This record gives sequence, structure tokens and C-alpha cells, in this order.
Amino acid sequence: MSFLEQFPVSSTLLYAIAGAAVLVYLPFLVVAYGRLSTGYEMAAPRAMFDKLPAVAQRATWAHQNSFESFTLFAAAALMAYVTELDSILVVGAVIAYLIARFLYSVFYILSVPLLRSLMFLIGSASIATLMVMSLLEVS
Repeated sequence: MSFLEQFPVSSTLLYAIAGAAVLVYLPFLVVAYGRLSTGYEMAAPRAMFDKLPAVAQRATWAHQNSFESFTLFAAAALMAYVTELDSILVVGAVIAYLIARFLYSVFYILSVPLLRSLMFLIGSASIATLMVMSLLEVS
């Protein structure tokens, strides 16, 4: 039995959705640090974006992109859950997505555009894999 075969697909999908939701907020820790270091303005938090250090600005963009990616991933994972997909490829796609999205934020914050784009591609391919497999299952 391989490493990936040890995970029940149905619970892996649900835990992955929760994990992906957590990943949305990881870049925000850097944003929060940037806001605190520049003097947080409670009345206008969005207006202080230009005052943030570059690393916190990139973290803001990573945070915002994470919301966009999460919506598609959650839909894809739920499609796989509802169609009761039971494949090692599903677990692999889910794990690849979570790792890629974590690294996406890291590379975005560290300003490594080539690797950030590669992680975006891997995350998107993972979402597409889940959606296509689900649609094939119901066909």
C-alpha cells in the first residue's frame, strides 16, 4: 500500500477544503505584521496599502488571490466528494493543490515570480483534474 492509498478519499477531500481555507489566511499574517509596523489605521485599513512595506503588499496580493483559488478548489473538491470519486489520482491532486498553494504564497511574498507562476499552474491543474474526473464520473 502506497503512502497516498492510506488516506480515505472522502475524508481527504473534506479536510483539504478546510486546509485550503486556512491557507487563504497564511499570507495575511505577513500583512498584519506590515500593518502593525507602519501604524495600523483602524478607520481606513485599505487606505494604508501604499504605506505597507513591499513584502506586505505582495502578501496582500497573495491573500487576495488565495480567495479566488479557494472558491474553485472548494467547488472541485465538492464535485469529487459528491460523485464519490475513489482514486489515488484524486488524493494526489488534492495534496498537490495544498502544497502548491502554500508555496505560491511563499514565492509571492519572497518575490520569486517564476516559481510563483509554476505553483499557480500546479494548483490550477489540480483543480482541473478534480473537475474533469468528476464530470467523467457522471457521464
